[in-house]
Amino acid sequence: MSGHSQFKNIMYRKGAQDAKRAKIFSKISREITVAVKEGGTDPESNSRLRAALLNARAENMPKDNVDRAIKKAAGNEAGADYQSVRYEGYGPGGVAIIVEGLTDNKNRTAPDVRSAFTKFGGSLGETNSVSFQFDHVGYIAYAKDVAGEDAMFEAAIEAGADDLVTDDVYEIYSSIENLAALRDALIKKFGDPQEAKIIWRPKNTVPVSADVAKSLFKLIDLLEDNDDVQNVFSNYELPEGFDISEIQ
Repeated sequence: MSGHSQFKNIMYRKGAQDAKRAKIFSKISREITVAVKEGGTDPESNSRLRAALLNARAENMPKDNVDRAIKKAAGNEAGADYQSVRYEGYGPGGVAIIVEGLTDNKNRTAPDVRSAFTKFGGSLGETNSVSFQFDHVGYIAYAKDVAGEDAMFEAAIEAGADDLVTDDVYEIYSSIENLAALRDALIKKFGDPQEAKIIWRPKNTVPVSADVAKSLFKLIDLLEDNDDVQNVFSNYELPEGFDISEIQ
């Protein structure tokens, strides 16, 4: 249950994320709104809201922003009615890409996503056209300074984890059904994780060159810049020893 992590190069890059704080907060607020409307304001009984609040803390989102989003959703104030959407396609180099979003207008979001793929030589496919290349799983990340590897391994296994990868951080994987219980058990032992969410984990990765990576990251950045897009997952693999900062 340990080995080299491929996931750090598969989610969006943290450096680019940090440069877009207001947009990140807006997307978290949207997730909080949907979570509250689905399951109420009590995070103890609303696992989706609990996950959204955890994400808000990890991103240092101001408490006032969080409280405002919860209050607005709970009060049924007039506002957007968001729907979950998923788009799948291939980017430069034949890399598979899954885009998850929350939108109040599919007729706006779908063309925007399709245009982004086309602009960088990719192609948007039908639903399930690439998702078979991924596993839909729970994902939890902890900094390595919170515990030794043996302690984290034992705690994760005991709490129902399916896999643990040790790299720059501890990356813990579980079934979607076990994610909430696993997360809560680990929080009791180690405090808040860096991330805890449902992700698409690639079964295999596609090696890309530096030139392909540049186009691919431009595509991913354009997708992430879309207000309706919540998450972007892909299955690319950078060359061994390649410095990702070179193409940011």
